[in-house]
Amino acid sequence: MNKLLLSNLSAGQTARISHMNSSGSIRRRLQDIGLIEGTQVECVGKSPLGDPAAFLIRGAVVALRCEDSSKILVNRIR
Repeated sequence: MNKLLLSNLSAGQTARISHMNSSGSIRRRLQDIGLIEGTQVECVGKSPLGDPAAFLIRGAVVALRCEDSSKILVNRIR
């Protein structure tokens, strides 16, 4: 498995959350939408400039800013 930042996933790539470097209220918000260690996520698309990106998380599509997704370390699955 390849470790990288969630923000570096390309459309169609799938990964599993391994670590979150965010803290405070943003960390809690990300956990509330399902971004916890071990969760599988898929990048379903990026805006033309790359920010924000849409991710499939536990059956819901969520848009995340690069500022937030760059603090999440993942292991790429495919």
